[in-house]
Amino acid sequence: MTNPLVTFRNVEKRFGDFVAVRDMTLDIHEGEFLAIMGSSGCGKTTTLRMLAGLESPTAGEIRIGGRLMNDVRPHERDTPLVWQSLALFPFLSARENVEFGLKMRGVAAAERKHRALDWLDRMQIAEFAERNVATLSGGQKQRVALARSLVMEPQMLLLDEPLSALDANLVIRMQGVLTRLQKELGITFVYVTHSQSEAFAMADRVVIMSQGDIAQTGAPRDIYRAPANRFVAEFVGRNNILTGTVTTTNTGGTEIATPQGNFTAQTPTPPPQTGQQVSFTVSADLVSLSGDAPGTVNQARATLISEEFIGSVVTLFLEGPEGQEYKVQMQERALTGFDLTPGTDFWLSWEPGNANILEAG
Repeated sequence: MTNPLVTFRNVEKRFGDFVAVRDMTLDIHEGEFLAIMGSSGCGKTTTLRMLAGLESPTAGEIRIGGRLMNDVRPHERDTPLVWQSLALFPFLSARENVEFGLKMRGVAAAERKHRALDWLDRMQIAEFAERNVATLSGGQKQRVALARSLVMEPQMLLLDEPLSALDANLVIRMQGVLTRLQKELGITFVYVTHSQSEAFAMADRVVIMSQGDIAQTGAPRDIYRAPANRFVAEFVGRNNILTGTVTTTNTGGTEIATPQGNFTAQTPTPPPQTGQQVSFTVSADLVSLSGDAPGTVNQARATLISEEFIGSVVTLFLEGPEGQEYKVQMQERALTGFDLTPGTDFWLSWEPGNANILEAG
């Protein structure tokens, strides 16, 4: 990993008595695509605004390239921001919108026109250069906003929920555009979103925030497969969460007694203590479904409640005799032959290595 471009050290942001960001320590590296995600009010947008200079931290330090930025004004930073609303000038053409920042920096008319047209071409919308932006589609406007920021050749680009107003098909296309641009340019992207699919599809690393705190930081796959705590497990993906008491623990696995039965999970480092209450997760797509008891170490009886059909993927929602909720996610074609009438009983099973014990708290 390269040296940090941005460092947050014990950063706090208060609005009166409300703590929006609490004791944040985070490194953002050169050339990485970092996504900050969480539900509304978690502090993700406040974090981005502090990085852009639109808010000043109440405590702690923010540095970019080693320089203390706490009191540096937004226009003195090389941190353009693509807004959720895009904030384009509706009375200007696409080209004039892209030129605007260059004009403010005193770039000559011929040079800024050349650079603006070049970026509109790179965004594959050069034919709309002279159109008023009010006449463009949502995706075209999105590309104009990106070109307006990237024409400044920044070392870092900040993006605040930039795809939230687009329809689903266009979101997928723009994810591809953003990922390609970031890799081609090699600049740092800091992307704020509430959407797990966006963050996991594009980012090298994801920061999940909750009530002003960082709940977990890591690669998308690591967070999805091994959530650090119950909040992340509930927030991310389709996780089954069970709670019980540790009866045995060793390198081969940790045995946990729960109201639903006895199960074995992979042993974390450090291992839990015998008698300790723990929760563990199993991703819905790692649970197997059968009509008969599989005779494996981890198996549970459950009744089908409902199903969610999303194209080729189906999520089944089930309930055990003790009221435990289960989720099973499978390819639609793999369910051929199963009776999916609500009220049907099934056996669920999973491998011990797919059961992840959560941190306490």
